[in-house]
Amino acid sequence: MLQSMTGFGSAEAESSKYRIKIEIKTLNSKFLDFSTKLPREILDRELEIKSIITNHLKRGKVNLTIELIPLGLEEPNIHINKGLFRTYYKQYEELANEMAANPKDLFRLALHSPDVIVADESSSFEDWELLKSTLETALAKCNAFRAAEGETLQRNLESYIDGIAAGLVEVTARDPERIKLIRERITNSIEDIREKTQIDQNRFEQELIYYIEKLDITEEKVRLGRHLEYFKEVMGAKESQGKKLGFISQEIGREINTIGAKANDAVIQRAVVQMKDELEKIKEQSMNII
Repeated sequence: MLQSMTGFGSAEAESSKYRIKIEIKTLNSKFLDFSTKLPREILDRELEIKSIITNHLKRGKVNLTIELIPLGLEEPNIHINKGLFRTYYKQYEELANEMAANPKDLFRLALHSPDVIVADESSSFEDWELLKSTLETALAKCNAFRAAEGETLQRNLESYIDGIAAGLVEVTARDPERIKLIRERITNSIEDIREKTQIDQNRFEQELIYYIEKLDITEEKVRLGRHLEYFKEVMGAKESQGKKLGFISQEIGREINTIGAKANDAVIQRAVVQMKDELEKIKEQSMNII
């Protein structure tokens, strides 16, 4: 079954010291890319966190946010560099006076300047197993979201494939009449020429057959029908295969374009335009499939 690359999952848990909040958002991407926002307490676990994500998610741009909210009234494990704070504040104040700017937010600006607030590196995060299980819960929810989105994508793609199949039926029904009209058009043109010059009848028949064969779309119709069947087969496979669907859609487009180039018929050209419209929808949707 298909899976979308668009997903969302969140989970929370509490230990004696922290409330853990995890949020995962995924978007489409050719590969599995990471963007993580982690608290200082678990920065040393970043590679392990990415390994867990890799085991659960395939393809997509992953945005992960983890928050650790301290519980209780115990003193936070941080150090404020007061000397550095004063230096920042003084320089910001001088610059504000020079530029005649409002000094209202200088305290906040200086407090959040680099290295003013430093966490105590000696403190270690003791709730890793709880955080890991919470992360896996969020990942499971994200995958469930992707599966639900995938079902919607599959219904849409089946509708678009059916639209192309309907166009192929129209082309197939029109083809004999198209060939007949081409023969008549060529024959009438030759009759006009025949009055003015002598024509080798055998050579004329050979040239006519050659021209008709160049306009023949039998093979393209057969291949297009097979591609449509294969597309549905891949959609129904156990694992989502977005890249393969993209390749098949390229082959579908190649056959539709060839039919349009050979058609030389207004009715078939209209059907080709409709099939191309459905194919563009397929390509757009396929980009978001894992």
